[in-house]
Amino acid sequence: MARDRKPSRHRGRVLAASVAALALSGTALAEFPAAAAGKPKGHDVSSHQKNVNWQSAKNKGARFVYVKATEGRTYRNPYFDQQYNGSRNAGLIRGAYHFALPDKSSGKAQAQYFVNNGGGWSADGWTLPPALDIEYNPYDAKHRCYGLKKAAMVNWIKSFSNEVKRLTGRRPVIYTTAHWWNVCTGGSRTFAANHALWVARYNTADAGSLPNGWSYWTIWQYDNSGGLPGDQNLFNGSAAQLRKFARGS
Repeated sequence: MARDRKPSRHRGRVLAASVAALALSGTALAEFPAAAAGKPKGHDVSSHQKNVNWQSAKNKGARFVYVKATEGRTYRNPYFDQQYNGSRNAGLIRGAYHFALPDKSSGKAQAQYFVNNGGGWSADGWTLPPALDIEYNPYDAKHRCYGLKKAAMVNWIKSFSNEVKRLTGRRPVIYTTAHWWNVCTGGSRTFAANHALWVARYNTADAGSLPNGWSYWTIWQYDNSGGLPGDQNLFNGSAAQLRKFARGS
């Protein structure tokens, strides 16, 4: 495969078939889910989307976006600056996310690399908290939990979170699926109290059963294609609440 750090075919995408089989209801694909009423629309992008037309995205209803910054401790999205700064210049609230490779280096080391390469945060009302994208291993299906036992995975996430908090002042949002979380962390409840949940679940009218520990979602990735570039998301609140979430209040 191309060495564009194979940007993970970008989150739930690699897992679309297994997620559909294991976690979804099997209902027909809806372009916009019933739960969308009144909720700010957003999306997330990586190098797959290249240079994005941000004014067009805003005109189509985008109010926020997450931009892939890094993966592991060696890859930085070559389009990050255009995507991260361009979305802000167009008037979108934006944030950065890191694709975790827990088998390659420690959570602390990857957090440092992430923050040093775009994963910072500012309480300016335009910057979403840093996000950790943790999901099935896209490079080795036999080691879908990256070869880590459940307790070790929980400790890896703790290490990443603690370092992000130390460097930025915010706990990271955790992006995952219910199935991955319950399989690879053993359904850990460690993070639900102080980490916002960004859950992926496609082809359904609502976000469904959440990863163990969380009682509500903050962001829901409901499709991997649609009217906006990249994956399609909703924020679970009002536009004013989205701005408060970005500010950290």
